[in-house]
Amino acid sequence: MRKNWKSHKGHFLAAFILLWVVAFLFARNPSETSPKHYDFAHAKKQMDRIYYGDLRVTVYCGCPYENNSKPYNIDFAACGFAPRKNANRASRIEWEHVVTAHNIGLFRQCWHKEEGRSARKNCEETDPEFAIMEGDLHNLLPSIGEVNGDRSNFMFSQWTNDPRPMYGTCESIVDFKDRKFQPRKEVRGMLARISFYMEKTYGITLSKEKRRLFEAWDKLYPVNAWECERDTRIYKVQGDHNPFVYAKCREAGLI
Repeated sequence: MRKNWKSHKGHFLAAFILLWVVAFLFARNPSETSPKHYDFAHAKKQMDRIYYGDLRVTVYCGCPYENNSKPYNIDFAACGFAPRKNANRASRIEWEHVVTAHNIGLFRQCWHKEEGRSARKNCEETDPEFAIMEGDLHNLLPSIGEVNGDRSNFMFSQWTNDPRPMYGTCESIVDFKDRKFQPRKEVRGMLARISFYMEKTYGITLSKEKRRLFEAWDKLYPVNAWECERDTRIYKVQGDHNPFVYAKCREAGLI
């Protein structure tokens, strides 16, 4: 009788442990266990899993900030930033598309206004492939809202080695007349490698002029620890590397 009790007790304990493990697995957020691609709305909800610690720095002006959602607490003093015109929007962190949503969708069949929807909204709601492209985490970076708005859908360019600052001492500048944007030197290589990734992954082709510019940036501004850590964290969330970053990080011994 005593042996049977010990046997039953052992089975009960094993069953209890098994149930506890199953319950734990089901209780976990599926996004934490299954890396995948997201649409833009859900991609923005993953940013705390990527941008924490030293990665909480805005792309175009290098400003550290505390939170990916309100209150953002952007440290303007640390980066010398000053709003150009819109202080309210400058107080926000927004998720900047390196390859703009306009450029992603422009040649897609869905890119037109329909039933009161903008062209972009129409693509988001009717084209699942566009939705995944728009939400690709490799193509999204934290930006001060005003700078994100000023960049709009302008293409990256480089036209001066002596930029006249528009946002305090921030060296990223906009040419509104010619509709172009010159990013600060520190992120040019990263922006080029993201553009190469979007071309390779989704077929968003670069013009010959842009390819020459980005190839030069890629050589002049190599990967750094920040960019490599970002790629590693995105891999854990989305399940893929940017090959133009990953290979160079390995060569440099940064991962």
